[in-house]
Amino acid sequence: MDEIEEEKIELVHCIYSSVGVEDYSQEFIVELLDKAKRKNAELDITGMLLYDEGSFFQVLEGDPDVVSALLKTIQQDPRHERVMKIIFEEIEERNFSDWTMGYSDIKKDDLTQIEGMNDFFQSGKTFVDLDEGRTKNLLKAFKSGQWRSSLD
Repeated sequence: MDEIEEEKIELVHCIYSSVGVEDYSQEFIVELLDKAKRKNAELDITGMLLYDEGSFFQVLEGDPDVVSALLKTIQQDPRHERVMKIIFEEIEERNFSDWTMGYSDIKKDDLTQIEGMNDFFQSGKTFVDLDEGRTKNLLKAFKSGQWRSSLD
């Protein structure tokens, strides 16, 4: 009897949102990004971060075990609460391969310009209220170049 070899998942992305325990300054976010970029480079993690009015939206890409461990660390970080894993799935290739952590200082007005998002953000909802469908719309808009900037 031939053994069937189980195929190992090579690459995943994890998309989550959270609420900061306080409304962080731009300087704090820059410092946070610097630390994340160094750590992510060591772990071969890529991704992006959005921050708006106290809430975070982040994509982490990499080895499934490494991404899972990093998410667990984030969930235990006292600077966050309401950490919500929205999507954790296998991907064929990285969407943010050039960034150990890309960042955009996106504003509410920018978010309302994304197709399918105007009513959502105008009603006062934040990243932590996103469902999988709206998350994929936001990711698609960001991937296509809208609001992409880096603090390198």
